[in-house]
Amino acid sequence: MQYKAGDSDKRPWGTWQVLDVGARHVVKRIAVEPGKILSLQLHHHRDEHWVIVKGIATVTVGDAVITKKENESVFIPRETAHRIANDTNAPMEFIEVQTGDLLSEDDIVRLEDAYWRV
Repeated sequence: MQYKAGDSDKRPWGTWQVLDVGARHVVKRIAVEPGKILSLQLHHHRDEHWVIVKGIATVTVGDAVITKKENESVFIPRETAHRIANDTNAPMEFIEVQTGDLLSEDDIVRLEDAYWRV
């Protein structure tokens, strides 16, 4: 299923909403609840750029684990294992820009998941 502007979903870790869709990009706003973590995953067909817009994020990209604060960003190349977590007691949000030739939930390969979705 291809994304459409306005699409949204609630997940065990928070919510996401599609803000914009183009021929080779998708822009999402993603909110991660305090103490929650997304699955360790990778994508075969897209790269991602994340910009933290609220709070503090713990980001895993490959073997690196880094802390990112508001107005800081990270690039995730396709085929690279990655995840984001909110290890704080405050809300955390980031903007995700996906670029590539398959921009859908079908290009998520979960490697590890705290909510048993692997």
